[in-house]
Amino acid sequence: MKKSSLLLIPLAVLLLGYLAAPTYLRMAFTYYTPNIDDYTIFENREIKRGEPEPWIQHARYNSIALPDSLQEQVEDYDPVALLLIKNGAIVYEQYWDGYNEHSLSNSFSVAKSIISLLVGIAVQEGAINSLDDPIGNYLPQHRGSPATIRHLLMMSSGLDWDESYSTPFSITTQAYYGDDLRKLMQEPKIIHQPGQVWNYQSGNTQLLAMILEQATGQSVSDYTSARLWKPIGANRDALWSLDRQDGIEKAYCCFNSNARDFARLGQLVLDSGVWQGVQVVPKPYLQRALAPLSQLKGPDNEAVSYYGYHWWMVPYGQSYIPYARGILGQYVMAFPEERAVLVRLGHKRDAEQINYQPKDVYLYLEVARYLLERL
Repeated sequence: MKKSSLLLIPLAVLLLGYLAAPTYLRMAFTYYTPNIDDYTIFENREIKRGEPEPWIQHARYNSIALPDSLQEQVEDYDPVALLLIKNGAIVYEQYWDGYNEHSLSNSFSVAKSIISLLVGIAVQEGAINSLDDPIGNYLPQHRGSPATIRHLLMMSSGLDWDESYSTPFSITTQAYYGDDLRKLMQEPKIIHQPGQVWNYQSGNTQLLAMILEQATGQSVSDYTSARLWKPIGANRDALWSLDRQDGIEKAYCCFNSNARDFARLGQLVLDSGVWQGVQVVPKPYLQRALAPLSQLKGPDNEAVSYYGYHWWMVPYGQSYIPYARGILGQYVMAFPEERAVLVRLGHKRDAEQINYQPKDVYLYLEVARYLLERL
């Protein structure tokens, strides 16, 4: 046999293996790593806007430049958008890499915080009876489980879920690149006592979304449009990526919007769930959602001071600020004392963490402080 023919054999074997692999593995090997433009490779469902309410520009809009040292640090993380709003007006706005104020970008886990807001709304409306309802009331595969909706919100359900992003065989990778989330979510069971230990798991959020769908009788996207996106005056339609055509939302991630509209989530938090005089998210729910889960133990047996109901907290001055975050450095930060919102979107975040906060989070706190002090 000729040498060239021998070389073709392993290539043929690899090709056959690729073709025989599950859909999610072929997708994972094709695209290798999640990207902020992945809505272009997935099916999506529109979150329709209502009457847009554009942000006004602050009197000093873009008049304050960051010092070179801060600017260089910001650009080290490959940003596509950086936006600061003060008292409902845009103070600072910068875009990179061909993006602008209309460009869609993947939220990644910022979507978890959106799901939390929707749960609060659904409880207020009576679609969900109580946060302490057993999840089995809505999800037959968990009938008899001790886990409640509150446990899912607290990331303390005891779910059997591998949150690893580094292996193509983890259930998180299957959820991201797979084409049947309903089937996949039949697999993980509650294997630990709920309400004891905090364990960050995207599966908790996906289960919450399935509960929302069951409770409201609507897709998560349609419910978001009616109860959140339209009421807060979003400037353009958003997209929520699906597992397949006419499938269900990848609710733990993959809400695609722009910096200005993401900022509305931060403003809603600042205003205790009120938008233009209308209570969109119940204030009591939001207060609880933004409070640290100090009754839970974290990975190092510490009291959880950095997480609430699908919202993060980071120390700032004498207090802390709540924020939503995604794996590639998607941040929506609310500064209550300053009445400010910062949004950062981009391609990466720092791999190092300080007290469960990506190191670059502290950079954006510094950026916000620098700009706000000079107004």
